[in-house]
This record gives sequence, C-alpha cells and structure tokens, in this order.
Amino acid sequence: MGTPEYRVMRQDDNGNRYLVAGGLAEAQAEQLAAEFEARGHKQLYWVEREAGSGGAARGQRE
Repeated sequence: MGTPEYRVMRQDDNGNRYLVAGGLAEAQAEQLAAEFEARGHKQLYWVEREAGSGGAARGQRE
C-alpha cells in the first residue's frame, strides 16, 4: 500500500465546500492550510485524507 495522500479543503461563508489542493503529503497539506489560514480569510480550511487513503477529516480550523 502506498503513502496516504491528503487534500486541503475550504468552506466559504455560505457553507459551500471546495477542493483547494489534492495529492499532497500530509506535511505539505498542513503547511498549505496554515498559509491560507494566516491570510486572515474568514473561511474554514482543513486537511483530510483523500478517498482510498482511509481515515477521516482532521485539523478543522476556523
């Protein structure tokens, strides 16, 4: 089995969810989410494993 891949997701003020980036290593995904969060947007960013990688969403942020 390969290394799990992660994606960064975003939820806007209306509850719409979008893929920001996918196919990332966990550390890359966490760094990207932190960079977007640091920009001060009021949107929610989080990292989750991609389908087939197992596991659940983690690290949800406001």
